[in-house]
Amino acid sequence: MPHDVTTELGGVALVDLPKVSLHDHLDGGLRPQTIIELADEAGIAVPVADAEGLGRWFWDQCQAGSLVEYLKTFDLTTAVMQTAGGLERVAREFVEDLVADGVVYGEIRWAPEQHLGGGLTLDETVEAVQRGIDAAVDGARSAGRPIRVGQLVSAMRQNDRGVEIAELAIRHRDRGVVGFDIAGPEAGFPPARLRAAFDLLAANFLPRTVHAGEADGIDSIRGALLDGRAMRLGHGVRIAEDIEITEGPGGERLARLGEVASWVRDREIPLEASPSSNVQTAAFAQWGTALADHPFDLLYQLDFRVTVNTDNRLMSATSLTRELGLLVDAFGYDLDDLEVFQLNAAAGAFLPIEERASLAEAIMRGFEEA
Repeated sequence: MPHDVTTELGGVALVDLPKVSLHDHLDGGLRPQTIIELADEAGIAVPVADAEGLGRWFWDQCQAGSLVEYLKTFDLTTAVMQTAGGLERVAREFVEDLVADGVVYGEIRWAPEQHLGGGLTLDETVEAVQRGIDAAVDGARSAGRPIRVGQLVSAMRQNDRGVEIAELAIRHRDRGVVGFDIAGPEAGFPPARLRAAFDLLAANFLPRTVHAGEADGIDSIRGALLDGRAMRLGHGVRIAEDIEITEGPGGERLARLGEVASWVRDREIPLEASPSSNVQTAAFAQWGTALADHPFDLLYQLDFRVTVNTDNRLMSATSLTRELGLLVDAFGYDLDDLEVFQLNAAAGAFLPIEERASLAEAIMRGFEEA
């Protein structure tokens, strides 16, 4: 299981800092005890019968260094999310855990097409998740810890339901859905496969984020930008493949950006980096295997709009607070750096500009008061 990491800086507990979560999968954030109870109700066998042991099982299964193997663990979580009650409970607890982690704005991504096994329609799945979100948001507000949460509806890139899922997202845009995503195995399933869906989304001005640059390289990122019209890149860490580092005459490091990296940097397209997950799936294997080898710091120093995310809290045994602590330990960041990451995320949130400005003000106020 994960080792201990920094939990405070200068006497400030990282958990108390206001945070923005942009890349967080609903089916990757279940509580182990909830899985056990929902599985028991549905007659589904679990590999380990106690919550602590089951959490450890997920962690162990995700250490293969492969996105494909990593994704296999979702067979169990999605299996217990096939009823309206199950979806509602998971969504409610998911948001409650965000609140406990200091998150003030979150976007939850998930694929409704994977939750139809119990007879629900696509619309019913979205409505169930929204009920859970609303209940948790109301509870947080009553407790004096307000949070805002939006749904990112994902289409599975290996399937052929892109237009149908895009239409679903558009139907619910005023009832909780803030954007669209494609997820699943990246290599071999380019965004071009879902071009018709992305055309429809663009015509209806619904924001898009696209998983790219995690298990595939620059061509995948190029496809996300051109075919998917991506406004953010899910992970995007392999954008570093389009950056050449050389040594200047005085020994200084010089960076030359290729056309894709330049476009992403200059247009301030946010990168949804997820440090622990990127280690588990070997997303940056060409540079090393330890977090200190992650190109996150290089991208930060080159003024890319980097953001910090959890991806799948269950599989990585993590939280946004923990991810920030890991980056502090790996790169020596201070509170000012952590604030920049949150402001980057606020700027990339799928919200109207006035609400993004208010979110940024709340973050700056929170860091100032910490």
